[in-house]
Amino acid sequence: EVQFVESGGGLVQAGGSLTLSCATSGFSFEDYGIAWFRQAPGKERERVGCIDNGDDSIDYEASVKGRFTISNDNAKNTVYLQMSSLKPEDTAVYYCTGAPIWGGNGCHGHFDYWGQGTQVTVSS
Repeated sequence: EVQFVESGGGLVQAGGSLTLSCATSGFSFEDYGIAWFRQAPGKERERVGCIDNGDDSIDYEASVKGRFTISNDNAKNTVYLQMSSLKPEDTAVYYCTGAPIWGGNGCHGHFDYWGQGTQVTVSS
């Protein structure tokens, strides 16, 4: 069974840092693109970025570029989202998801499986 489990959310002051984890299981980690999304109250779900575990290429949404870093640990089948210089507008529930690189277009694919999300709240 394909699973994504996020953790690491919490309350942080503006300007602070937080690292989220996405533990995965049920598929070959190296064959997937793993994406982070977020959804703030009353807003559409927004893509944050994605890592292609095949070639380790990464893309970021413009508003987080330079502040957020996505990385992976193949030994732990886990993807991380390091967030720094956090702003109140980063407050959201953060989700991870993924799609197979071959036949599923990886980071540009359709995401069928999602984690339960982890809440990040940035106070001003």
